[in-house]
Amino acid sequence: IIATVKWSTSEPLIPNPESGTDRLLTKKLNPLFPLEILHFSSFKEIDEKEWNELTEDDFPFLDHAYLLAMEEGGCVGEGTGWEPAYLGVRDQGRLVGASCLYEKTNSYGEYIFDWEWAHAFERYRQNYYPKLTSAVPFTPATGRKLLVHPDADRAEVEKALVQGALEKSKNSGASSLHYLFIREEEIPVFESMGFQIRHTFQFHWLNQDYQEFNDFLARLKSKRRKDIIRERRKVREQQIHIELLEGDAIQPEHIQVMYGFYLSTIDKKWASAYLTLDFFRQIQTTMRENMVLIMARNDQEWVAGSINYRKGNALFGRYWGCFKDYRFLHFELCYYQTIEYAINHRLALFEAGAQGSHKVQRGFLPEKTYSAHWIEHPAFRKAIFDFLDQERNALKIGLQEFESSPYREED
Repeated sequence: IIATVKWSTSEPLIPNPESGTDRLLTKKLNPLFPLEILHFSSFKEIDEKEWNELTEDDFPFLDHAYLLAMEEGGCVGEGTGWEPAYLGVRDQGRLVGASCLYEKTNSYGEYIFDWEWAHAFERYRQNYYPKLTSAVPFTPATGRKLLVHPDADRAEVEKALVQGALEKSKNSGASSLHYLFIREEEIPVFESMGFQIRHTFQFHWLNQDYQEFNDFLARLKSKRRKDIIRERRKVREQQIHIELLEGDAIQPEHIQVMYGFYLSTIDKKWASAYLTLDFFRQIQTTMRENMVLIMARNDQEWVAGSINYRKGNALFGRYWGCFKDYRFLHFELCYYQTIEYAINHRLALFEAGAQGSHKVQRGFLPEKTYSAHWIEHPAFRKAIFDFLDQERNALKIGLQEFESSPYREED
């Protein structure tokens, strides 16, 4: 723990002149039991049970094990551009709130793109970095960024977390504070504290109470249905054998192969390998029950695979790769097999990652995603907030004109 803050819902934070640290004190309506805002530099300092009591039932990427693996696998920390600066809120000794916060020295691995904002700062000889970002590193999936214990006062704890992050931003000299892929229900607290909301979109698959894959196909328009049937048939004709692995069936050798698939995609896209083999090995040990691997082989050789995570009522597709190209195999492993899995396990949501308008042809629909932004510099704040207003209007028009639904109209 590197700092402690006591939060008041009635008065702003004020410096404590008797302290040589960045500790701040306030009065509270009940001064005997003040909320404390704690700053952590590592997940090793945070109790796993306490943290996981705050997380959502259907979002695996803020689980303690996942974020700790990011640290211990060397994906975040010194030299990565993601320096941990986690926030916690305690009430009478109990952890009642938390945020996954990072000090960023670049904008890689965020998927809410602000490179032009950084360029604008640079043109006027201002520093955009460091900035503070609340996000799951390298993971464009929607989940709460203001975690609150179910027994706590959500509104009070959420405001404490945002105020604590704003103070952290100012004290560290950050240009801005960003919360990426937030829940829609979190928007009001950010708006009430002066943040601007950015609208983007992804393609998600929603389960309409299908009992089997053929029920899903029956809901599609004729052309879309025939295309999927044809593509799945073509995969079988290439002598591809597909295996679905989860739980104890996932062994270290599978992780080794999957990491090779992950690197093959990175190489093809000229991208950076944010994740390490150590990260995947640790996840295989600590989060095996959340993992769903879909692997393909030709004869006895593994040729492609996808990594997915499951928690509660949701499934998330994360990474895919292949050693050899086969027609339509990407669609089979990343969409059709995962949709079938979601149907068989009665899961309500499947998020297949960022981008990809081709997903619409395969049963996915555009869904809005949200992020919240605060810019410290008044002039840049106005310019960026004006831009976000225009961007939201353009997105609204764009979604209205988007390709029509792949589904038949209801009778």
